[in-house]
Amino acid sequence: MTKIIMFGVREDEKDAALNWAEANAVDLTLTDELLTMDNVDRVKGFDGLSIQQTIKVDNQIYPRLQTFGIKQIAQRSAGFDMYDLDEARKNDIIISNVPSYSPNSIAEYAVTAALQLVRKTDLIQQRVAAQDFRWQKSIMAKEIKSLQVAIIGTGRIGQITAQIFKGFGAKIVGFDLYPNEQAKQHLEYKDTIEEAVENADIVSIHMPATKDNYHLFDEALFAHFKDGAVFINTARGTVVDTQALLTAIDSGKLAGAALDTYENETSYFPKDFRGQTITDQVMLELISRRDVILTPHIAFYTNIAVQNLVEGGLDATLSVIQTGTCDTRLN
Repeated sequence: MTKIIMFGVREDEKDAALNWAEANAVDLTLTDELLTMDNVDRVKGFDGLSIQQTIKVDNQIYPRLQTFGIKQIAQRSAGFDMYDLDEARKNDIIISNVPSYSPNSIAEYAVTAALQLVRKTDLIQQRVAAQDFRWQKSIMAKEIKSLQVAIIGTGRIGQITAQIFKGFGAKIVGFDLYPNEQAKQHLEYKDTIEEAVENADIVSIHMPATKDNYHLFDEALFAHFKDGAVFINTARGTVVDTQALLTAIDSGKLAGAALDTYENETSYFPKDFRGQTITDQVMLELISRRDVILTPHIAFYTNIAVQNLVEGGLDATLSVIQTGTCDTRLN
């Protein structure tokens, strides 16, 4: 019987994983450990593996897996910036991801976060908690229908986000290095990212992290934003220079931001830090601010998404074992 090991398994993944194993007649071993050089020898004797982690995969792991006869690592997420694809290829290790597990989950969360900022729901709730029920200008909001939304990155998630905002009646513009015809049903492409953001009231980003877009959203790009805009990041943390973002908010350039990802999140997300000391001063500031919504990389987290991630990762693992490749390979 084919033997597969899953690393980084959470409680909420177990039912879907065991159901998949029974349906595919696979001997499946689950562990909540992340894959590191300290435990990579656990893979010996298995035919394939699937992992789910945000920390960088040590480059020494690839040749070690090769000695075990392993041909792949199936990541159970869309993001793959934790891998060195070139180093993996040198050791004949196929890296795969799950590129589309539930784009609706993330798109719906991005819109929810934008609504929270634009409708000032947090501030209203704070006033109510203080028994201040007055109607005041500071809590007066805008209609989404009257706003312009910029979608940066127009793949599956970006397109659905655009579609939802369009349902509110907003004007949607977009930018992507690789524009596609389908997205044009929902948005008007701009030639540059600066043109896309300059008149937008809401900027929502939906792009993978690559070698070329580290800190793409920096002081220079924020300077092109419309005064009073809100910024939504449900993509990858490293795309944003967080200190530059905070400076833009402090200066009044931006009204606020919702960050579901943070560039230094791997030490904290998704872990229980109750009773422990957080030493990252920037993260502490993000948590404490009323004009920033910080959430622990949770936009994807729905029942449908978790099931699709588990099944997608295991399908890719089995495909490489049986055919030597898979539809979602990255290298």
